[in-house]
Amino acid sequence: MSEYIVGPMNNLLWGNGQLLIYVLLFAGVWFSVKLRFIQLRDFTHMFKLLKQDGQSDPKGISSFQALCTGLSARVGTGNLAGVAMAISLGGSGAVFWMWVIALLGMATGFAESVLGQLYKVRDSHQEFRGGPAYYIRSGLNNKWLAVLFSLCLFLGYGASFSAMQANTIAEALNNTFSIPTHISGLVIAAVAGVIVLGGFKRIARFAELVVPWMGLAFIATAVIIAAMHITEIPALIFDIVMSAFGLTEASAGALGAAIKSGIQRGMYSNEAGAGSVPHAAAGAAPKPNHPVAQGYIQMLGVFLDTIVLCSCTALVVLLAGVGSTGEIAGIGVTQYAMSQHFGEYGDDFIAAAITLFAFTSVVANYAYAESNLHFFRLDNKWGKGGYTLIYLCMVVWGANASLKEAWNLADMSLGLMTLVNIYAIVQLTPTIVNLLRDYTAKKRAGGAMEFRCNEVKIQGQVADNVWKN
Repeated sequence: MSEYIVGPMNNLLWGNGQLLIYVLLFAGVWFSVKLRFIQLRDFTHMFKLLKQDGQSDPKGISSFQALCTGLSARVGTGNLAGVAMAISLGGSGAVFWMWVIALLGMATGFAESVLGQLYKVRDSHQEFRGGPAYYIRSGLNNKWLAVLFSLCLFLGYGASFSAMQANTIAEALNNTFSIPTHISGLVIAAVAGVIVLGGFKRIARFAELVVPWMGLAFIATAVIIAAMHITEIPALIFDIVMSAFGLTEASAGALGAAIKSGIQRGMYSNEAGAGSVPHAAAGAAPKPNHPVAQGYIQMLGVFLDTIVLCSCTALVVLLAGVGSTGEIAGIGVTQYAMSQHFGEYGDDFIAAAITLFAFTSVVANYAYAESNLHFFRLDNKWGKGGYTLIYLCMVVWGANASLKEAWNLADMSLGLMTLVNIYAIVQLTPTIVNLLRDYTAKKRAGGAMEFRCNEVKIQGQVADNVWKN
């Protein structure tokens, strides 16, 4: 199967075909233009919404919890290993192209998260559920495409991705602290099980408690390193920009590699357009109670993941003197760079960081796939129990396995999810634009900001028990 289906498909999506790079670039430009560069025009509004965060419905999670849940999945190995890989293949110029794809991806992330909110439903516990499968079915009235997306989601986020993250944690702990991988796998599964069995709200509370401190600790470390090399910062930024266009001697022959690796690693990291984060967005009860409010919040998530956290890793790596080698290198480069700054404590710090970063992704991955159980009417004791058992078994297996084929399967799942999701959100562009116009008009008027579905022209149908007429 891998040789005849998975391999050729991944080559088309991610390899020589590079189909997804062109599709995601198109989506970023499309929504940036259609939404009049909302990521720049309303940049400060993202932060203002966090200040007035609260729950407009007790059955939903807060916008801040939804942001942290989205960041739980976004912030992972891509922030530490992916950035190092981009630099090793494309040099410092790759960092610039990561910034570019993040800015474009902010608009895509806004669009998919608005739709996740609009077409959300209430499950058997009256909690909010939603995501691409829901807005494909309700907005486009295309059930078979919604089923295809859900199956790819279960294969990717429900199984393969959690195994990948567990493998990364087990390897890091084994290399640094000599902890046997089978012990790590059992501990990861046990701790994750305690969290996920509490449902979506417990996952959101876990993300709310862990993600901010995790991110701040990493940012603080990067700031300390920057302060230690403060006189080198201007030259470093100049080199990043010039190398991005092949205008330095070292980057003259690596322009294509810088663009490709920077864009690809940026996409992997922030997940904008993949259709994963709308599940977190759908679970929120935002304030103001309007789908666009959660669009702004998740747009902020793309910014924090790539522009802030990935830039911190780039700073750590480049200030250690690491540059393009032309060969694939990941977490080892980041560990080497950190050891250059802090000695042997640098290795320990990265091992701890990758463990925490990857574990939050393990938990968030469960939440995303679990949100689609309602879509198949499996959000009951037996459905959730069966899914949880498969998920925990994959975590234990992943910590101990050699996962080349599983990685390929996960990449194919993510690629197919992305193609289906981008097709859907482009088709639903008129609804996204109309919702933004409604939100903007109400904000300017200074009155009530609540969304009422009879005031906006939308495609398809929304759940009767979610939005008011």
